[in-house]
Amino acid sequence: MFILHPRLTDDTATLADWPLCRVLLMNDSSYPWLILVPRRTGISEITELAPADQSLLMSEIARASARLRAHVSPDRINVAALGNMVAQLHVHVIARFAGDAAWPKPVWGVVPTIPYESDALERRVAELRAALG
Repeated sequence: MFILHPRLTDDTATLADWPLCRVLLMNDSSYPWLILVPRRTGISEITELAPADQSLLMSEIARASARLRAHVSPDRINVAALGNMVAQLHVHVIARFAGDAAWPKPVWGVVPTIPYESDALERRVAELRAALG
């Protein structure tokens, strides 16, 4: 049975369930930031997924990247699966802009997280749900 890691539950809002992944929005208003979590139990590395799931994950990363690019027109899309803080496999898909607070560095640890205001979070969730289909 799939259970989302408590840290991911606390730090995100759910946008969608795709064939493999739960798609989440990171609650950091500094960046349009999606997190894809394969709904597979006990997996911490991409290489632990079955080959078919590895292919599906790559397709869903490409889908999330394309939808995010179409929705916010970033300069770059960063994709990363680190797992240093949360062992449950999850993939960050982050829209980056040349003028954002961390540019050109990675987003982690550069500036403090700025959570969305409650109404702004609701709007962003609605927008992204529509954009992700």
